[in-house]
Amino acid sequence: MTTLQESVTVRRYAVLAICCASLLISVMDVSIVNMALPAIRDDLGASTAGLQWTVDAYTLVLASFLLLAGSTADRYGRKRMFRLGLTVFGLGSLLCSLAPTIETLIAARAVQAVGGTLLNPVAMAIVVTVFPERAERARAIGIFGATAGLSLVLGPILGGALVDGLGWRSIFWVNLPIVVLAVIFTSLYVPESRAAHGRRFDPIGQLLVVVLLGSVVSAIIETNGLRTPLIAAAAVAAVLLIAYERRRAEPLLELRLFRSVPFSSAVVIAMFAYTGFGAFLFVTTLYLQSVRHLSALKAGLCLLPVGLLICVLSPLTGRVVGSRGPRLPLVVAGTALTLGALASLTIQASTPLLAVLAVFLFFGIFLGTINPPIANSAVSGMPASMAGLAGSLASVGRQTGTSLGVAIAGSIVGATATTDPRRFVRAEHIVWWPTLAMGLVVLALALVSTSRRARLTVQEL
Repeated sequence: MTTLQESVTVRRYAVLAICCASLLISVMDVSIVNMALPAIRDDLGASTAGLQWTVDAYTLVLASFLLLAGSTADRYGRKRMFRLGLTVFGLGSLLCSLAPTIETLIAARAVQAVGGTLLNPVAMAIVVTVFPERAERARAIGIFGATAGLSLVLGPILGGALVDGLGWRSIFWVNLPIVVLAVIFTSLYVPESRAAHGRRFDPIGQLLVVVLLGSVVSAIIETNGLRTPLIAAAAVAAVLLIAYERRRAEPLLELRLFRSVPFSSAVVIAMFAYTGFGAFLFVTTLYLQSVRHLSALKAGLCLLPVGLLICVLSPLTGRVVGSRGPRLPLVVAGTALTLGALASLTIQASTPLLAVLAVFLFFGIFLGTINPPIANSAVSGMPASMAGLAGSLASVGRQTGTSLGVAIAGSIVGATATTDPRRFVRAEHIVWWPTLAMGLVVLALALVSTSRRARLTVQEL
């Protein structure tokens, strides 16, 4: 019996390792690509808008199809969809490494993201299914979540080393052996599972989500401002989406979840917080390499303190959320983002590097304390049948925020990223004002969403 139990345990942790590997490459692909942006710009002659789309083609597709990916896997089999996601992600990575122009690179990034949508939510569902015991499941989810922090540590450093040593295309090569091994071991070890009742496909709702998110991000990147017809398209899509989803029996977007103030606040906090994160990562990468003239590896090492703070603070924050609730971590995160943006206004081209790294610590504290309370606020008190959907919507908020942050920051710095460093620094300072405002919004919602009156709205679902 003991041998059988040990065999089951080994098999379970083999599945966990496979799921963590998929999370590692899919999350790391956001930060690792940012380190390659200057090299991509120089090699392919890309504009700032082209660099923005190189990042946003990935995050925008993730945001648009996360809900569909989860319900599809529930209906047709998580193992089958997970393996398909790995295959498409690997194909997209290969196409990225071979891209001859910025346009083909952007298209390949979208293909890569289609695979990525079938990795994160499906991997989490597999982990939950494989670890039925509550205590063991909690440990497994903790390991799974820590992998996301590890990816943010490894992304800039690995990306910098690969770009300096082998060129920017190598950041996509590194995915291929991991994908091949993950597909093989998925076939051998991951059990098939399905939901008792999978949601039906909602093509109209899915199309409206794509139009809404794509129009907003496109309008910002193309710098036509509020006058662009894309904003009108986004507004129409939003109205139609709400009207249509309210009448559907099994909607893609479960609108009644938004009656919960903690849940609604968690989605908004996720979007605003990750808009700040996306802006920080995009602008900082260009600042370190284009203004400070650091190599890609040295620029990646400059972001190491941020990643280490994420790894250290995330598990501590999780324990605080479990014992005292989400208010304190959210207040800390909002304050750190606000102070980080305020301190960034003092950074010049000649600011001592140690002082710049000290400013980065605020962003490390922010990122290390924001995720556990978002996850807790999104799913706490939710009916069991809606917990997975609520968590997925919070992830949509994160990915949407990252896309918006890159779009906004890139539109502000514009062509200064390739011209005068002093002009770039002046434009970068403009980026920090909306980032500061986002920190204040997070801080305000931290207080509103954790009030007694707000908690009572969860019971009304």
